[in-house]
Amino acid sequence: MYVLAVVAAGLGLAFGAPVQGQKPTELALFTGAQEDLAANWVRRGTDQAAAWKVENSAMIVGGGDIATRATFSDFHLHIEFRTPNMPNAKGQAKGNSGIGLLGRYEIQVLDSYGIEPPGTGDCGSVYGQAAALTNACKPPMEWQTYEIIFRAPRLGDDGAMLAKPIVTVIQNGVVVQNNVVLEAMTGIQSAAERQISKTGPIVLQDHGNRVEYRNIRIRALPAKGADKY
Repeated sequence: MYVLAVVAAGLGLAFGAPVQGQKPTELALFTGAQEDLAANWVRRGTDQAAAWKVENSAMIVGGGDIATRATFSDFHLHIEFRTPNMPNAKGQAKGNSGIGLLGRYEIQVLDSYGIEPPGTGDCGSVYGQAAALTNACKPPMEWQTYEIIFRAPRLGDDGAMLAKPIVTVIQNGVVVQNNVVLEAMTGIQSAAERQISKTGPIVLQDHGNRVEYRNIRIRALPAKGADKY
């Protein structure tokens, strides 16, 4: 039986991956209330309150990266984002942010609307490693969704890597990453997160652009299903 304890600091909330056969329990990380930001998120690498503002039920990027108080291993993450309209900006300067899985593997957020073919730095990519299979982006200022299904690395008792992490990403209902093996960390990790780990927080990146996030929910997933027929 596999159980991963996930503790949301300050709440006394234990959020564990389900045992085999159990239905995963959903945790709301942000539903639009200022209280959600205070309860579930901190300034990355600290215990300090996240500095981001909440406007019209959305979190507004600004004031440094933020991270969940809780840590996770295998999970299904639902998150919605909206990039600003920056018609005079280009490339990485155009609505840039990112979603850090375990704080180590970035799924890019960017205004890449209309770019063909999308590259390894465009929206929907595993940053720097795997381009989106297709460009599923909506125009800036429209809400978009990610469904991210993540399988954490498997480590031996000595900390050695037994299996690399794997991610599937569905953007706006379109599969843009299909069971992609993550060969290495992507650069979003902090100095404290450079060591391989099977657990970690969800990080939202402040890249200096006014990106918005809302409706963030996560389900911790069991390591495997039942062995019985």
